[in-house]
Amino acid sequence: MRKSVLLVASFTAMALTLGGCTSSLTGDSYSRDEARQVQTVRLGTIESLRPVKIEGTKTPIGAGAGAIVGGVGGSAIGGGRGSIVTAVIGAVAGGLLGSAAEGGLTRAQGVEITVREDDGQRHQPRQSLSRAFAHKADLQAAY
Repeated sequence: MRKSVLLVASFTAMALTLGGCTSSLTGDSYSRDEARQVQTVRLGTIESLRPVKIEGTKTPIGAGAGAIVGGVGGSAIGGGRGSIVTAVIGAVAGGLLGSAAEGGLTRAQGVEITVREDDGQRHQPRQSLSRAFAHKADLQAAY
């Protein structure tokens, strides 16, 4: 009974930790450093939109949380020295799965925007999709 409670607590801790890994890559979100700063607005025409995939984050948090959960889960299997071996195997497997889970949970669909400015220059900013892309009239490019 005690081991199952510990296992459930470990999985809950990993889920909460990975939930904190998500970041906002949309054009309507700003970091604290960008807030209260003067922004330059350049007018132009959006020539094309292309769907892209934005890869997920790769921090040690996912692997660490997975290793802890895997180690605790592995130690619950077997007894004596077998418990140590399964804990090590569980920690390695959990670390790999935790890292993959973090990357998958923080991966986002994005868009590459080709903008021709009024002075003739072209830019291609990339950002994740957001509500701003629901209507073409509302489309904004932040770069």
